[in-house]
Amino acid sequence: MARYAAITGTGSYVPDKILTNFALEKMVNTSDEWIRQRTGIVERRIADEDMATSDLGIRAARQAIKMAEIDPLDIDMIIVGTVTPDALFPSTACYVQKGIGAKKAAAFDLSAACAGFIYGLDLADGMIKSGRYDTILVIGGEIFNKILDWSDRGTCVLFGDGAGAAILQGTDEPKGILSSYIGSDGDYSDVNLLGMPAGGSRMPPSHETIDQKLHTIKMRGREVFKLGVRIMPEAAQHALNLAGLTVDDIDLLIPHQANMRIIEAVGDRLGIPREKVFVNVDKYGNTSAATTIIALDEAIREERAKPGDLVLMVTFGAGLTWGSTVIRL
Repeated sequence: MARYAAITGTGSYVPDKILTNFALEKMVNTSDEWIRQRTGIVERRIADEDMATSDLGIRAARQAIKMAEIDPLDIDMIIVGTVTPDALFPSTACYVQKGIGAKKAAAFDLSAACAGFIYGLDLADGMIKSGRYDTILVIGGEIFNKILDWSDRGTCVLFGDGAGAAILQGTDEPKGILSSYIGSDGDYSDVNLLGMPAGGSRMPPSHETIDQKLHTIKMRGREVFKLGVRIMPEAAQHALNLAGLTVDDIDLLIPHQANMRIIEAVGDRLGIPREKVFVNVDKYGNTSAATTIIALDEAIREERAKPGDLVLMVTFGAGLTWGSTVIRL
């Protein structure tokens, strides 16, 4: 009998502090009109100085656990997709494990940039289908405000902080993850295309790296835009093909919330009408690995996505990485 990985609970958390475009006008050479026209972003959430990514992940995980009606001790594994971990090691997942009391779970982090959550779903799906694990918590979480150059209007206006979580459980019912597709292309791994140059073994911290702001995000926006518009429709179609479905079968598309123009282009290329495309980039900006799961949680709680619906999720990120999945709720 086939085994499936059903999503039995979701949760999300964004910090209380709101940073509007008008506030950014006072910090950097930009304007509300410039940001809206180019990105669709109106505001984003900013974590407090004393908060770490695990703090956001713990809050999102508790919501998912509550929706799934499970005990944290039922969780077999915790996967956290993030590029802004609490520390390089130990893993952020271990901090989450401690915070939610999931003492029986294995825990590790996954680095795939904005594709981190979809990568985590794909791994969890395979682990559950293997029969070795029954309940897995997957989190996408980021605190980007701490690695932004607040004098660079090309990046600081784009990103926000937040986390989302999903509980996956094994079932014999044909629901949950019906297909998933992940990939990468290291030819686009230039840190100046999209990445953070310093802080790793290639360029360890020094006075020079700090003075040159090499511990902040670097991005060539136009190139990244073109890559996103090209790769996301391809990845989405691949997941549909694996599931034996067409775009007409899909009830809701949840694309990576990086830029409104990319979102619209992806929907148009797939032929999915705007009313079937979930958007919250205006409220939160790009929360990297957290965007798709925050959106899924909001869609479920707002009843934009209902039991039995088919949801297509797709994303791309630095590396270049990409991922897509078809889920029956």
